[in-house]
Amino acid sequence: MTQASDGVDDLSAVRDKRTTTAAFDFGRITIDDTRVLYLFGAPGQKRFWFLWEQIFTGSLGAVVLVDTDRVQDSWYAIDRLEHHHTPFVVAVNRFGPGPNLHDVRNALDLSNDVPLLECDARRRESSRDVLVTLVRHLFRHRPPVSAPERSS
Repeated sequence: MTQASDGVDDLSAVRDKRTTTAAFDFGRITIDDTRVLYLFGAPGQKRFWFLWEQIFTGSLGAVVLVDTDRVQDSWYAIDRLEHHHTPFVVAVNRFGPGPNLHDVRNALDLSNDVPLLECDARRRESSRDVLVTLVRHLFRHRPPVSAPERSS
């Protein structure tokens, strides 16, 4: 954390936080010879919201990572994803006790079509499971592929 964020970022729910993402995170996962998953992570602070529009443009889907101590901070991301008609899943990042998934779904006013699952973003397997859920969700929501037209 920097002094520049002092008085700008609300840290009341994360008093012990000492580090933050300074820009975007990027990752690439090769699924097979023809499919690659590109991952872009954006900071959640309000001062970075203007950058999110660039990430949403061209994105096939998204993961909204929810901190149960700050569920309300997820509203903007969900609103923007819905505005862009971008399919998404919501992953509740569990570090300890907190509201159950039903209460989180209600608090975020999520439709039953939006996958909601628990994860621990510090664990590789848990993060993998979130991405698998997203990819499966995307395949369920992709538009049908029309057959190529034949010329006579």
